[in-house]
Amino acid sequence: MNIAVCVKQVPDTETKVRIGEDRRSVEERDINFILNPYDEFAVEEAIKTKEANGGEVTIIALGPDRVTSTIRNALAMGGDKAIHIKTDQIPIDPLVVAGALAQILRAGNYDIIFLGKQAIDDDNAQMALLLSELMEIPAISVVTELTINNRQVVAHRQIEGGFEKVETGMPVIISTQRGLNKPRFASLKGIMAAKKITIEERSVSLTENRIEMLELNYPPQKPPGKIVGEGPEAVPELVRLLREEAKVIS
Repeated sequence: MNIAVCVKQVPDTETKVRIGEDRRSVEERDINFILNPYDEFAVEEAIKTKEANGGEVTIIALGPDRVTSTIRNALAMGGDKAIHIKTDQIPIDPLVVAGALAQILRAGNYDIIFLGKQAIDDDNAQMALLLSELMEIPAISVVTELTINNRQVVAHRQIEGGFEKVETGMPVIISTQRGLNKPRFASLKGIMAAKKITIEERSVSLTENRIEMLELNYPPQKPPGKIVGEGPEAVPELVRLLREEAKVIS
């Protein structure tokens, strides 16, 4: 089975984000970049699918040179091949990224394409559906359970108030949700093997970026807390503030 996993490199959730001098970008110095956590579920499910059905897993990522460290991390989990779509930066327009990925994915003739349901930096949660539209193949998003029998795919996806069961054939795009699996840790053997894998570099023609970043701002600072008194005597004033100022009670 020919399997692809699209992954994204994102800042660590514990990173203290600093806005650049241009007020339109994030200062990348001192940022620890990691594999997008939702993509970890995608890599794990791709490897499980390979182990159950045979074939190989290709890791695909777009971005500047620093992205190769994230590709190596995914390879260390059990990927077999890798493609780095080299760009100066990761475009902020998801449609531009989808167009670039689609060019590579079409050429690879993959049976199943995995990716996380969203990236934790921009939270767009669009990529699976954009790829589906561009490549004209079905996509099942927010998948929490997956079964593959020959070339038939049965997926349970999370919806508001419950779950939905979807059946389709291949090729298919799957976006993974927390709960689908438990991503494995890269073993020492996997890390050493990943260092020996040649990452194939590709260049693609990017479409016009139709989203413009106007300005980045820090969230407003929270107002300082109030001390209304001590003991039971403070309760009436506390209730008044909760009702009239915070408006959390009626």
